Amino acid sequence: MLIKDIINALEEDAPLHYAEDFDNVGLLVGNKNTEVTSALITLDTTEDVVEEAIAKNCNLIISFHPIIFKGLKSLTGKNYVERTVLKAIKNDIAIYAIHTALDNYKKGVNAMLCDRLGLVNQRILIPQKQTIKKLTTFVPKAEVEQLRNALFSAGAGSIGNYNHCSFNVEGIGTFNPNEDANPTIGNIGETHYENETKIGITFPKHLENKVLETLFKSHSYEEVAYEVTTLENTNQNIGMGMIAEFETAMTEVDFLNHLKQKMKVSNIRHTQFLEKPIKKVAVLGGSGSFAIGAAKASGADAYVTADLKYHDFFQAENNILLADIGHYESEQYTKNGLVAILTKKIPNFAFVLSNTNTNPVKYF
Repeated sequence: MLIKDIINALEEDAPLHYAEDFDNVGLLVGNKNTEVTSALITLDTTEDVVEEAIAKNCNLIISFHPIIFKGLKSLTGKNYVERTVLKAIKNDIAIYAIHTALDNYKKGVNAMLCDRLGLVNQRILIPQKQTIKKLTTFVPKAEVEQLRNALFSAGAGSIGNYNHCSFNVEGIGTFNPNEDANPTIGNIGETHYENETKIGITFPKHLENKVLETLFKSHSYEEVAYEVTTLENTNQNIGMGMIAEFETAMTEVDFLNHLKQKMKVSNIRHTQFLEKPIKKVAVLGGSGSFAIGAAKASGADAYVTADLKYHDFFQAENNILLADIGHYESEQYTKNGLVAILTKKIPNFAFVLSNTNTNPVKYF
């Protein structure tokens, strides 16, 4: 098993194309063609986590958060980032980070949080835009079924909960091959009229190369006429946060106690009680102040997130209960979810759950 095999399996579900622009995801240390002995799965990569990988004979660390976030101008060991990277390199341990690619995955961080809390009817809180593309091409009428099915097999033709979607218009295509052409239909120097079908078909942006390769391989023309455009549709399956529901509403006090129990937290920072039941809940693991507006617009009774500042709490404006459970606390079970994803995809390989508590925040 090579590092790239594990990466490919993970990115089938959470392609790095959907990570946020500010992020630093992917293979941060190491060579993708290295053979893996076993992989340690963690929330953060720290010096202690590298030590754990050494002790457990793991030469790959799969981390949620990236240890290298900003550019490194030196590697002298002057801070914890440089020391961690140096220790990994010295011990031939590769480091891979997935971060916001997993945040934006429909069954990723926030779905894991919803599952932990027992929330049902889950859907994306802030769907990502400009992730759906459309291919338009023209094919001889006799070949349209073959080409369309090939594009479907490549992953094109899906919108939301529908697949095999396309739009087809019949018409007449014309072309005149010059002396340098090698036409599969028609003759050099003669204008040819061909009964063609215009196919319009959507696909997720991370599949663009695969879809175009399939188009060129499956199309009979020497020169394939096509265009690719980006749609304005939001993507129901990719985006930040989740909105979901409890099967039975509970009081605000019961809700906060439920949060404490399920997330194993000792205290929760929250806004004032509104004396209304909690049924519809928005969640966003990690720093989520930017999504308060979206949580309110969704009609959520409560919003569970982390890293809210003093003035963020004012945004509740007496119509939603904001609950800050802590950054580490909101994402702590992500590593368990990663182990479950990878074990299902590659069942006969050793994925080791890290036992190191990497939470830098302590409570007195």
